[in-house]
Amino acid sequence: MNLLTTTLCLCLALVACHHHELVSEPMDIAKDELDRCKGLEMDAVAVDEEGVPVFFKDVHLFKGFHGKSELSNGTYEELDDIHALHHVDAALSMNCNKSDIACLFFFQDHMVFRYIHEKLVAGYPKSISEAFPGIPDHLDAAMQCPKPVCEKNTLIFFKGDEIYYYDVETTAVEVKEFPAMPNCTSALLFNGQSYCFFGTQFVEFDPKTGAIDGRWPKEARDYFMRCPVYGEGSVHLDRERCSHVRLDAVTSDDAKTIYIFRDHHYLSIDKVNGTFESDTIDSEFKEVHSDLDAAFAFQGHLYMMKGDHVLAYKSGEPPTLVEGYPKTVKEVLGLDGDIDAAFVCPGDKVAHIFQGQTVYEVNMTSSTLPREAVFDALMPLFKKVDAAMCGETGVDLVVGSHFYHFDSTKLMFLARSLPEQQRVSRVLLGCDH
Repeated sequence: MNLLTTTLCLCLALVACHHHELVSEPMDIAKDELDRCKGLEMDAVAVDEEGVPVFFKDVHLFKGFHGKSELSNGTYEELDDIHALHHVDAALSMNCNKSDIACLFFFQDHMVFRYIHEKLVAGYPKSISEAFPGIPDHLDAAMQCPKPVCEKNTLIFFKGDEIYYYDVETTAVEVKEFPAMPNCTSALLFNGQSYCFFGTQFVEFDPKTGAIDGRWPKEARDYFMRCPVYGEGSVHLDRERCSHVRLDAVTSDDAKTIYIFRDHHYLSIDKVNGTFESDTIDSEFKEVHSDLDAAFAFQGHLYMMKGDHVLAYKSGEPPTLVEGYPKTVKEVLGLDGDIDAAFVCPGDKVAHIFQGQTVYEVNMTSSTLPREAVFDALMPLFKKVDAAMCGETGVDLVVGSHFYHFDSTKLMFLARSLPEQQRVSRVLLGCDH
């Protein structure tokens, strides 16, 4: 082989190698898993059809308050059609065509994608100017503001210092500026409250006036993400009280103390004087460690369910594990499978155990093991109850970040419609958001 031929072959090989690197770069980006607790500034956020917040970063998304990143196009396939962008600029969800069906809109550069049931709607993607006349391209954030949160059914778009109010019915656009507000990189209407995210922080604001009341900004990883300790001072009482992350379990013991469990932490509330304390579960219940399924109190003991085991602690300072525990759920409660929630009312001997929409009762005074679980009732009002507690005023069932109060167990089983929906953070825990 002569020198010219050899040189030409080497050049072609280098070009082919370089081309392979360029082509494979988006795939390498896509394969890298992101950690939401590492201080990421999210590109966009919206609630899905189940009411769960979905956070977007580059070509990834995070569903809910915890869990690993996923590729955005794994759920919303067409979002990678504009290959050079690698991210969603803004996102919002709203009810479509005056129905209860949720539409999700994703904004990329000058285009908008519209999805129903995670399927791209016919005719999309289309230009933002066509879908939302008067709204600019290259948005920073977007959110819905329905009545009565806003006076009219409105979509709010953020770009730099300018905020665009889009009237859904008339398509009229009004542009405002709120100097007190930061420039939002994502925005969200969640549980009736409006949030503006920037960096790893957020503020709650009035969508009509831009007013920000209270102690803001706050750290998103304390309230919208289920992160372990990520920095000095990141674990604190306010975080455990006011996080929007769902509860794992809640119960009230004989000493009138409420215990609330979430991930690796627990919060105790003295019902007599209203004081709060927070610590890691390891500090008091080291055998449990984290991630309880359910808990209830009975005759001076706290029973905690985790997977297929039950741990029983004698109340005291500190609580002590009862000899012979942990035992299996089958042995203690007569059931197979994980427990969703459980409660025992004061002075009662029956534990009410939730598995999906089925409720069982177990006589806790029975000394014969395994105990027998008896079918109690169906709870068609909820697909799943996350936590439950019974006190002197009745029963509280926690679903997501809300709870529902029933004046008695009997009324809970007889109910055919939901009682008033109440916020766990605001009503139960006294938070300002």
